[in-house]
Amino acid sequence: MKENPAPSCDVCVVGGAGRVGLPLALVLADSGFKTLILDINETALKTIAQGAMPYREEGGQTLLKKVNGTGRLTFSSEANSITRAAVVVLTVGTPIDEFHNPNLSLLIRCLEGLIPHLRDEQTIILRSTIAPGTTNYIDGYLRSRGKKIGLAFCPERVVQGKAIEEIRALPQLVSGTSPEALAAAKTLFSKIAPEVVEMSPLEAEFAKLVCNAFRYMQFAATNQLYMAVESAGLDYCELLSKMKRGYPRMGSIPGPGFAAGPCLMKDTMQLFAFQKHNFVLGQMAMTINEGLPNFIVEQLARRFDLRTKRVGILGMAFKADSDDIRDSLSYKLGKLLRFHGADVSYRTYLIPTSTPRILHSSTKKHWCASVTLSFSGYRMPPIALFTCPGKKRLSIFGLRFPAAKRRRLHEADHLPKHSHSIPRLL
Repeated sequence: MKENPAPSCDVCVVGGAGRVGLPLALVLADSGFKTLILDINETALKTIAQGAMPYREEGGQTLLKKVNGTGRLTFSSEANSITRAAVVVLTVGTPIDEFHNPNLSLLIRCLEGLIPHLRDEQTIILRSTIAPGTTNYIDGYLRSRGKKIGLAFCPERVVQGKAIEEIRALPQLVSGTSPEALAAAKTLFSKIAPEVVEMSPLEAEFAKLVCNAFRYMQFAATNQLYMAVESAGLDYCELLSKMKRGYPRMGSIPGPGFAAGPCLMKDTMQLFAFQKHNFVLGQMAMTINEGLPNFIVEQLARRFDLRTKRVGILGMAFKADSDDIRDSLSYKLGKLLRFHGADVSYRTYLIPTSTPRILHSSTKKHWCASVTLSFSGYRMPPIALFTCPGKKRLSIFGLRFPAAKRRRLHEADHLPKHSHSIPRLL
């Protein structure tokens, strides 16, 4: 897609068609900034330009329709379009490599493509999560290329799927490698966030990582307790409900469930790498959370010969009410079940595909169980395990279903019509 003609813009969001960049671009445009979305994904750019969101984002479709008619939102796939922007926001992915170390190759490759078109008076804002010390490293990298550009790091801390709401509701952490860069970042975010909190770049880098690592460790703590309690034959969610009743010091403990996706474990790994792989709590959290699918399969295997059973997995995104399957543990669960000989079927909302795999199967295996993974459309708790309708005793994590309800849940026709089946990707 060639750039739309425009003499200048206030902000260019690089990677602006993605899950981090697009909500920010929409909020900026709605707040009066002339905003350019720069992305190499031309298919996504065309979709957005035509007024459709390329993925699920609460309030996204309404806001996109609103700002598309203002002329404040333009699109380009050409790197030279950044020349006319006063501020350039980078929302490029920062993955972990095969050795669990931060991988800056995507960020550096992006900068290499942009450097010929950057002007000295511009400000670059790093928005993606980065390892401690990366902001100063990038600042030195730009200067080594002869660029006198202001550099700021202002991490996003939003919940995926509710980014538009939270960009406007949460305080924004801002930092810069120079007073000028910090001032530019404050000017931008003070127009869209209720408060800006000044930090040094190193503080901001740690703040984002600590937030995500702490949440990940919280989930690991409750998952570890869940496995211990369930192994004793008790219902952990029922126990949790009784423990928390009228006892405020237990109010913050979350329920059990898969802790996955593209952020929490990755950011825990970044702290793990920074500590030279001496981050015991983070390491144990990864072991516990990644081991939860194994525990579920072991529980099923104790009760059934999985080689003669069918298992349905309802919900394949990495978290509730999402269409994002990146690093979803639902796929790991399915793979483990098939390794034990089970015939596994999947069903989910929001993830359309041309190669469906529904809960019906051509095999003669009998239903063993369905495992529901954190999707409100199925009206289940974060993890729900229920046996086939013929079983008298129902084993479920956090909820009890009458037999009639179980029968309906096992009928594919009972599933909402707007749900989508997904392919067998394991």
